[in-house]
Amino acid sequence: MKKAIYIVIIFIFFNISGLAQSPGLIQNRKHSEKVSFQLINDLIIFPMQVNGVPLSFILDTGVRKSIVFNFTDEEEEAANLKEVERIYLRGLGAGNSVEAYKSFNNVFKIGDLVNPNQDLHVIHNSNLDFTPRLGVAVHGIIGSDLFKDLIVEINYSRKYLRFTEPEYYNKKLCKNCESIPLEFHKDKPYINASVKINNKIIPVKLLIDSGGSDALWLFENPQDGIVCNNAYFEDFLGFGLNGSVYGKRSKIEAFYINKFELKNPNVAFPEVSSVSAAILIEGRNGSLAGNILKRFNMIFDYNNEELIIKKNSNFKARFQYNKSGLELAHDGFHLVRTLENIVPIGQSDNGSEGLGVNNTKVIINPWYKVTLRPIYKIVELREGSPAEMAGLEIGDILVKLNGKETYRFTLQELMAKFFDEVGTTIKLQVIRRGREINFKFKLEDVFKTKKP
Repeated sequence: MKKAIYIVIIFIFFNISGLAQSPGLIQNRKHSEKVSFQLINDLIIFPMQVNGVPLSFILDTGVRKSIVFNFTDEEEEAANLKEVERIYLRGLGAGNSVEAYKSFNNVFKIGDLVNPNQDLHVIHNSNLDFTPRLGVAVHGIIGSDLFKDLIVEINYSRKYLRFTEPEYYNKKLCKNCESIPLEFHKDKPYINASVKINNKIIPVKLLIDSGGSDALWLFENPQDGIVCNNAYFEDFLGFGLNGSVYGKRSKIEAFYINKFELKNPNVAFPEVSSVSAAILIEGRNGSLAGNILKRFNMIFDYNNEELIIKKNSNFKARFQYNKSGLELAHDGFHLVRTLENIVPIGQSDNGSEGLGVNNTKVIINPWYKVTLRPIYKIVELREGSPAEMAGLEIGDILVKLNGKETYRFTLQELMAKFFDEVGTTIKLQVIRRGREINFKFKLEDVFKTKKP
């Protein structure tokens, strides 16, 4: 069973003024465009062109404007951004506003969907480059301005997006679907749901945030009964626009959205200082993010303020935590030479000989293939975790996991090993300052130690 892997990408509060964008024009007879996406760490990553330059973006319902934070000089030059002005943006994190550049009149293209006259914000900040953490190229995030004038279907189970012009949308009856009213604040969608904490069912207003890969964020409020129980651990929750965000990770008894119930979902309680701007939004209690959203296929209809959801094959997947305490990131490539035996028929100047069928001479020549393979490095290490207690350190380069070379795995496949069952043995070989060192530890329940 596929394990949940989290990484939080936090751009859930922007105070950016601007004019409404032009609606998309889908240049085909169906007036509808379907595009496949990758689901990486419960984030939707899809290809899109900006002024003719092919890039990859995260679909983020939790923001309004589109942002690029990983432009190479060549890509930025090719995109030929025009009418650029300097601005300052405010988001999550306790730091200062960040400098950005706002570009007008850009053309966004997704297949046959062409969306002209789009604003684009460019941030030159290496801390916001999530490519190493995700293991795939990501150039930025796309906000609601791209699709708020379209009907947008997100099919998490089959991994595709479908954009349809409203006047050509044929709404189908669905007996297993639920229709949920949407509320909007600065063009961002909110829903009303409920959580169960300490045997009490509490109504909550949540931002729908497809740009976050946690399950649920809640803002602690003892007056409303929204509190973290004593089974939690302190953790890094993600990078905000204005700095890192920390908080508590725990579980609640249940989450309810209309008739659907999810038991014991993961929850994060961010520090108040990092989300103070978001808390100011009237009635908001937190965010609903990718690890819950992926359990439904959904249709956003912004014009009619409606969200239609239907549970999918991910619905019953267990909510898991990383039981190792370490986080990996892609750290470039290295050359790996692998031996491949090629068996030609005939004579060779080197190699070993043997007799084949009918006394045919077979020469086996060793051929070496040199390829680029990914390097994975430890970038986070939770205090008191099994990995830290075993002696691993931030900066260690993983060479082998349970006897297998790590370059044979994707980043997601490696991380999934750390979400396995409690008691599973993990053997790691790492390179530290030029030396190969072996470590071994067992995965532990993250809530094993109760906090006072």
